[in-house]
Amino acid sequence: MAETGHSAGEYISHHLQNLTVCKADGQWVWNECHGNFFAINVDSMVFAILLGFALVFFFSRVAKRATTGVPGKLQTIVEIVVGFVDQSVRDTFSHPPKSRVIAPLAMTLFVWIFLMNSMDLIPVDWLPWAAGHLGVEHLRVVPTTDVNVTFAMAISVFLLTIYFSIKIKGGWGFTKELILQPFNHWAAVPFNFALEGVSLIAKPISLSLRLFGNLYAGELIFMLIALLGIWQLPLHFAWAVFHLLIVLLQAFIFMMLTIVYLSQAHEHH
Repeated sequence: MAETGHSAGEYISHHLQNLTVCKADGQWVWNECHGNFFAINVDSMVFAILLGFALVFFFSRVAKRATTGVPGKLQTIVEIVVGFVDQSVRDTFSHPPKSRVIAPLAMTLFVWIFLMNSMDLIPVDWLPWAAGHLGVEHLRVVPTTDVNVTFAMAISVFLLTIYFSIKIKGGWGFTKELILQPFNHWAAVPFNFALEGVSLIAKPISLSLRLFGNLYAGELIFMLIALLGIWQLPLHFAWAVFHLLIVLLQAFIFMMLTIVYLSQAHEHH
């Protein structure tokens, strides 16, 4: 429910502000970090880390209790997810990847992003209201609505893509892809490098902004619904059912593009 005494603009602006901390004039300050490049969005980091630990705890617990007999419900769910991700890797790679890290990485990203996206389904006022009673003025609970989080994950995928490209093809092989494609002629090297360089840099940018944009838009719609007060409940439920598809789809897209980029890094063009 929208906070009493706040206009719609003030309510939305308040809910879109992260809990930030930064160093100014030699002292650490909270929520006074506008324009500070080294500001830390504490709420995004805390929820992302907590959900990451929840992921590790859940999967490790299921793994320890796994049985070769009739599996329980949790083991069945985990086996479905693992099998789905493993099959996605097999279908995308033209040959088995030379690294065993690909499938675990893809599964970790898929489940972790899904958990972070799912925080958007919690009514927007519940956790900020509870935090407010503890003296926390601002709180955003969906890490993937923070472009810093999505960009950090995309940069990690980008660095792994570069690593495997050089590992599989060698430094010169990777360089040739940048300077001798699409036109295999020395005279076209500057044009090829500009074209391939832009294409390479666009991968992490598009990967991060796609996830951020979709979840940010969903968060805004939940806030607009919350402005209706008590009448928000049926609309919140209806939008949450639809938004669940977005939550799952965006995690799937990020995972699949990661697999595709790493597959391209393994292929000799």
